[in-house]
Amino acid sequence: MAECSHDCSSCAQNCSERNEPQNLQIQLNPHARVQKVIAVCSGKGGVGKSMVTALLAASTQKKGLQAGILDADITGPSIPNMFGVHQRAQGDQSGVYPVQSASGVQLMSLNLLLDNETDPVIWRGPLITGTVQQFWTEVVWDNIDILFVDMPPGTGDTTLTVFQSLPVAGIVFVTSPQELVGMIVEKAVKMARTMNLPITALVENMSYFVCPDCGKQHELFGKSRVEETAQKFNIGATARLPLNPALAAAADRGGIEGITLPQLDPVLEALLASKK
Repeated sequence: MAECSHDCSSCAQNCSERNEPQNLQIQLNPHARVQKVIAVCSGKGGVGKSMVTALLAASTQKKGLQAGILDADITGPSIPNMFGVHQRAQGDQSGVYPVQSASGVQLMSLNLLLDNETDPVIWRGPLITGTVQQFWTEVVWDNIDILFVDMPPGTGDTTLTVFQSLPVAGIVFVTSPQELVGMIVEKAVKMARTMNLPITALVENMSYFVCPDCGKQHELFGKSRVEETAQKFNIGATARLPLNPALAAAADRGGIEGITLPQLDPVLEALLASKK
């Protein structure tokens, strides 16, 4: 038998070393400092995951902490636009520097590296996952207290790469009230549990609409199931966010930092309390 190269990924031998758990985490840029990584996930698209990511980062910044967002949704990057950030990221021999929002949230997204931010990203999986890893290994994150990773929807290559490559301290799942979405979220929750990653909070977006005339709450997309789902999977922190046209308009014009949603406070408290 040939001498062991200790590279289990290309080896067919069933030796003791191969059977031991393998640490697949990659090293952070030596010039960067990140205290905690939180992944914001959804089972499917269209539930407002990126908006929740932006709101959590903006709220973290308002508490006097340093927040950052690693935009892992490579083919659908919307984070920079929500913060009104359109300039290109710069770099030097130390790495690439994230672009700061008006309040100081550090952002890294593929849109900040393109010559034209409306150019489509027509890449296959390995190139996408490699770029996400480079956002960790080559970006000079400056003393980040919480780095939020805006994940693509679902349980595909990029989600697996982030869960294995980055030291994820907690996961926030974003869902909406529809029954089908609830089923898909259950798949994502089971994936996280399979990989022994802690699920810190569950956020139900578009949970209700407040009538501007009478002030009554209307559950337009069905009865809320956030508490039921949280209890089923033993998730401690939950939040129900309203369907708010003003919030969507603020995100579209790059003013997400001007929005405060007290409904997210329990989620943020749980994130701050979670282990590094």
